[in-house]
Amino acid sequence: MSTTQAVPQREDTAIQGELYMSFELGDKSWKVTASDGHRGSSRYNVDAGDTAAVADCIRKDRERCKLEPQARVHSCYEAGRDGWWLHRWLIEQGVDNIVVDSSSIEVNRHARRAKTDRIDGDKLLAMLLRHHRGERVWSVVHEPTPEDEDARRTHRELARLTQERTSHMNRIGSLLVLHNLRPHVIIGGRDWARWWGRHGEQVPPVLRAEIERESARLTLVKQQVKAL
Repeated sequence: MSTTQAVPQREDTAIQGELYMSFELGDKSWKVTASDGHRGSSRYNVDAGDTAAVADCIRKDRERCKLEPQARVHSCYEAGRDGWWLHRWLIEQGVDNIVVDSSSIEVNRHARRAKTDRIDGDKLLAMLLRHHRGERVWSVVHEPTPEDEDARRTHRELARLTQERTSHMNRIGSLLVLHNLRPHVIIGGRDWARWWGRHGEQVPPVLRAEIERESARLTLVKQQVKAL
């Protein structure tokens, strides 16, 4: 007669499961929140951009949750200034990462959220778990190819330069009004140098020098706009 004997598991025996992590990406430091979905969350602070520290957080929490060394890791962070480099690095490490559209994250409608507010790590982690249970809690941003991402730079720079050009023109116009000078030509345009040559002496020397520096910056911006 055969018998089956139950073998008690040791408390440190690795178990099957998966690890879930959220990132709050700040300028100087990142907050990493992690859990297997059953235990309480761990919270780590690492220097911004320190991928070695992030890898160590993954290792530590796998051990804390008694997961297999090859246990799957899921992570998320809000789309922002760090762009896609972190996403690509996580994918290279075998982490199933998603980048979330900040404006799509559900919030308490009775508590208005400032556009610049970041969702805290615990909230993000809870929503990541719900996402992997099949709930629709946010919109995922799709990663562009590195080539497409780089190609967008020209359009973005052109938009910034166009705003900067307008800012210089408005600034010069405001400085001139201080002395009741209201040019009927486009500031920085084809006829600007002639107009300024006739009226520049009507402006005190320090202010005149400021306007000329502003004009020089406007000229540079216009050259760069034309080049783009």
